[in-house]
Amino acid sequence: MFPLAAEGAHNPILPIWQEIVVGLIAFVLLYVVLAKFVFPRMEQTFQARVDAIEGGIKRAEDAQAEANQLLEQYKAQLAEARTEAARIRDDARADAEGIRNDVLAKAREEADRVITAGKEQLAAERQTIVRELRTEMGGLAVDLASKIVGESLADEARRKGTVERFLAGLETAGSGNGSAVRTS
Repeated sequence: MFPLAAEGAHNPILPIWQEIVVGLIAFVLLYVVLAKFVFPRMEQTFQARVDAIEGGIKRAEDAQAEANQLLEQYKAQLAEARTEAARIRDDARADAEGIRNDVLAKAREEADRVITAGKEQLAAERQTIVRELRTEMGGLAVDLASKIVGESLADEARRKGTVERFLAGLETAGSGNGSAVRTS
């Protein structure tokens, strides 16, 4: 049916045996070169990369562990610092309260001292005023009595006795009925 081609024509489906031999020799030669030079280099490069990756992972794990340890130390130091700050704050408050109490106690003592000194001064001034008033009232009473009686009370002893009796009468009259004695 199909005309057969001339015998000298090559069949495209069947390979030429010389090409197979040359291809096989080239393949073996290429394989030997690759196996001897390229594959070991590739294996070294691959192993170096594996080592680098594994080393990087190991270093990362070590760094992570160190970071965790530093974090724990930081947290412990922070907690210790907070505790110390709270203690210092409490000590300062206690010191401030103690100083406040000391200042208040000193202020009370000073106030008591001032009040006591004031009372003593008032008592001394009162005694001075009473003494001056007695002397003045005694003189006024003697002059008044001299005018009423019509005789001179020049004698000191009589004058003093008269003044004392008059003042005693005033004190008795003033304390007996609760009214004040008024002179016009």
